[in-house]
Formats: sequence, C-alpha cells, structure tokens
Amino acid sequence: MPEISKIVSTAILTTTLLVSINPSPTLAQTCASKCGPRPIQFVPGQLVRIEVANRTPRVLKLQKSGVSESLSIQPGQTFWFEQAPLTEPNVSLLFWDDTGRALSASLNKVNFGILRVELRPNWRQPGDRSIYVRDDGMINVL
Repeated sequence: MPEISKIVSTAILTTTLLVSINPSPTLAQTCASKCGPRPIQFVPGQLVRIEVANRTPRVLKLQKSGVSESLSIQPGQTFWFEQAPLTEPNVSLLFWDDTGRALSASLNKVNFGILRVELRPNWRQPGDRSIYVRDDGMINVL
C-alpha cells in the first residue's frame, strides 16, 4: 500500500509542476485584443438610412415592416430605405429569393447614419432572412 501512495503522490506532484511551468491556454484572460468585431449600433433617436445591395445573380425580394407590398431588387442593384428615428417601434427588413435559395446578409455601418446590407448567396440552409433594427440602436440579423 505504501508503494501506491508514493506513485499517486509523485503523479500529483509531477502534474502540478507541469501545469505551473506550462499553463494551459484555457485559463481566463482578458479579451482586449481577441474579442472580435464590435456589434453594429446606432444612437437611439437617430435617423438611419438602410442601403441594401443585391450581390447575387438573381432577383431578390425586399419588404420593410409596416409595408404591405414587397419590392424586387435586380442583381447588382442598390436600394435605399428611409427610416424614421430609432426611438419609434423596431423596424424589420425582410428579404428572400423566390427560388428558395439561402442568402447571407453582411452588415456595415458606413457612417453615422447609413447601414449597408449586402445580400450574397449562401450555401447553408436556411441562411439569413431579415434585419431587425431595434429602437435601442442595436442591429440583429435573423
């Protein structure tokens, strides 16, 4: 029995030394340089224009919440939506391909008051289907 106790003690001591010499990369650290891009956000109450660019080879459909009819956007075309101040109820922009193919939405805050949405083909289903502009200025892709 004393032999097993020596082996276990030696194993614990060796493990402790190895961990203290070569710390694991999974230890908690700050994310100052590895956080990824900051989420896109606008100031609540600000007027924001939404620019939608069709970067697919197909005609796409767009529909802004509160509007009953959809709009067609040709390949390579860019369409602008004027928006009310962000303190009003949340705004959604729906988009789809009539052929059922998936889309990917890439967002970019061009400047203080313009949100650019580039719609591209996506090979994974179901893909992105809408942009949700919240009244607190945050943007969600759904």
